Amino acid sequence: MFKEIAISFLAKKRKKAILKWATHPIESQKNTLKKLIAFGKKTVFGNEHKFNNIRSYNDFKKNVPIADYESLQKYINQIKKGRKNILWPGLPKYFATTSGTTSGEKHIPITKESLPNLLQGATDALLMYIANTGKTEVLAGKFIFLQGSPALDQTGGIKTGRLSGISAHHVPFFLKKARLPSNKTNCIEDWEKKVEAIVQETIKEDMTILSGIPSWLQMYFEKLHDVSGKPVGEIFKNFNLLIYGGVSYAPYKNKFEKLIGREVDSIEVYPSSEGFFAFQDEQESKDLLLILNAGIFYEFIEEKDFLNSKHNRVSIEEVKTGVNYVLIISTAAGLWGYNTGDTVMFTSKYPFKIIVTGRIKQFLSAFGEHVIIKQVESAIEKTCASTGISVNEFTVAPKFTSEKRGSYHEWFIDFDEETKDLKVFEKTLDLKMQSQNKYYQDLIQGKVINSLKIRRVCKNGLNIYMSSIGKLGGQNKIPRISNDRKIADELYRLNLVEER
Repeated sequence: MFKEIAISFLAKKRKKAILKWATHPIESQKNTLKKLIAFGKKTVFGNEHKFNNIRSYNDFKKNVPIADYESLQKYINQIKKGRKNILWPGLPKYFATTSGTTSGEKHIPITKESLPNLLQGATDALLMYIANTGKTEVLAGKFIFLQGSPALDQTGGIKTGRLSGISAHHVPFFLKKARLPSNKTNCIEDWEKKVEAIVQETIKEDMTILSGIPSWLQMYFEKLHDVSGKPVGEIFKNFNLLIYGGVSYAPYKNKFEKLIGREVDSIEVYPSSEGFFAFQDEQESKDLLLILNAGIFYEFIEEKDFLNSKHNRVSIEEVKTGVNYVLIISTAAGLWGYNTGDTVMFTSKYPFKIIVTGRIKQFLSAFGEHVIIKQVESAIEKTCASTGISVNEFTVAPKFTSEKRGSYHEWFIDFDEETKDLKVFEKTLDLKMQSQNKYYQDLIQGKVINSLKIRRVCKNGLNIYMSSIGKLGGQNKIPRISNDRKIADELYRLNLVEER
């Protein structure tokens, strides 16, 4: 009883603090920018970009260009050499590793000033849920966050690892005793063995909160069913809250409903290595409350402008609802004018709420793998060289199935010549993809998804598709990679895919 009263008090107190900045959004963001500039003046980046002359947001836009990881990499390389005060005063506390750029693995700095944002976001999402629903009982049992290994490496003397692994070292005090799995299990690198160990640790526990990336949760749910023959909601009778983020939940919704077997509450969160941006604050609404006072200054560029190389940046003061924006951030980790690559749309103002609409660049991350164009192009090039088989054109899409671990990447390929046996090509291509992208390799080896499958497209089939949408010739190109099945489904509809 005392614990429930204490949690309820903490949740209501935190809700009050959240509403304070949520009801004063413009002021919160102006104060955030002012504080960031004050810190930035003490850095090499700040000196190069004349932070001492910045007096307003307009000054900031003039002095600080839009950046991606590649343009900031020269500064991060200096940090790796132990040089201080480069992007942010001192040295980072951590480097969070992530993929998804043309330069390969990224090292995103996390400082002592930015770390609280990354940790507080998830806590706020949970406490806001409790404050709004009164369901303190979700903390009466155990909880799990399916995550990467908490084992950390060193890069230039700075602790380095995946964000989920770093977060495992900073669990809130009121959740520590209830957290599963054990550190020993969490450190298992082989994902399939790790999930099996997690199932053994949790199946007889009173689990009330389950959280993680949907593709990882699906594998956990399936293994629970394999062991018990029961749906998750029957195994864990007090399980009532599902927390997810990282990839779109939509493709998993129907499958999860079957695996769980009953209705549970859910919270969507919007975290990344660069910052924790938003969380679902109401059960009645699926849009996400943008976090405005946690060391992140937000800017937005309309997607159509960005694609036309018009970087007309606006702050939240000037955004419109119903418009697709590219999300730009400046953070307490020294990411200045940083293009996240994400696109968002405001569903409301006062409070400022968003939905995540996708990525500005082509990518495939339906299962959390973060595959980019460069990786698929390199894999196909190396496979052709290895097998002696030539390819005219191709495109890749995710394939979702209702079968257990049945989802996969579907490659639609227009081969240069008749190739009867594609098994060697298919196997080689999958291995090349695994060597290109560790996250994809983890999903394959952990049997979260199946190896890729090739669909032979009829001669010039992809050109026929482009012609059908009026985009054949000129600078128009078939998208090499998609995170949805719009192109894939159209290829089937037009009967451009040959039987194997």
